[in-house]
Amino acid sequence: MGIRSVSRKATKGFNLIPFQLLHEDSQSRDARLCYTLPIPGSPKLVLTQRVDNCADLKDFEICNEYNIDNTGLVCQWPSEDVLAYFCLSHADIFRSRRVIELGSGYGLAGLVIAATREALEVVITDGNPQVVDYIQHNVDANSEVFGDTKVKSMTLHWNQDEISNLSNTFDVVIASDCTFFKEFHKDLARTVQCLLKNVGSSEAIFFSPKRGDSLDKFLEEIKETGLHFSVTEYYDAEIWKRHQGFMKGDHDWPGYVKDHCYPVLVRVTR
Repeated sequence: MGIRSVSRKATKGFNLIPFQLLHEDSQSRDARLCYTLPIPGSPKLVLTQRVDNCADLKDFEICNEYNIDNTGLVCQWPSEDVLAYFCLSHADIFRSRRVIELGSGYGLAGLVIAATREALEVVITDGNPQVVDYIQHNVDANSEVFGDTKVKSMTLHWNQDEISNLSNTFDVVIASDCTFFKEFHKDLARTVQCLLKNVGSSEAIFFSPKRGDSLDKFLEEIKETGLHFSVTEYYDAEIWKRHQGFMKGDHDWPGYVKDHCYPVLVRVTR
């Protein structure tokens, strides 16, 4: 039937932003989670997302129709947790700047940036219209904590041609775990090149495990677009500490492998 394979969820994560389950509705397939941002004075965020391990035929049909993967529906991925924590810890990066998140899933990182109230605007995007519905719901549910920061959702497909209205618009592009599928590398690199402003200190911030040569192949495409990049393995003491604990087996993450689980920091500039 041409149905794309379902992504497998990561059963564990870095647990950098604690959360608790508020409500789970098996009939609607949704769950509400409350994330407590680990910085004094920061608000809590309530996100609605799909119940774990819940997918049906319609999900796969939409993946086929839009030529996308279903990763955004599966769970909140570990790299998104790391990205959100990094953004919370480096809120000054976004001060008075326009920010866009690509392949956002349920939008945790973008919502965290908005909750710090430093950014001028945060646009949270995904290529899956089902996921974008969840993002918009989460934007609406947390709107009172964003202050003067403008926040909106958007369906953005990396291979779409009609993004001229967004060209040279954003100071910061963020993304997590978006480099796994090599067939999307060229479109993703082109999208980043298009979105970043031509002036000022614009940059893209990616968090992604290396996963064999997948990340390296993406960075080759970044270089082909004329952009520059740096890769940093040690970027935060707490995240590195937890990574080392997982490597030693001191913490509970069965099957933890650095190449597939630990996201490195990639910063892309003009």
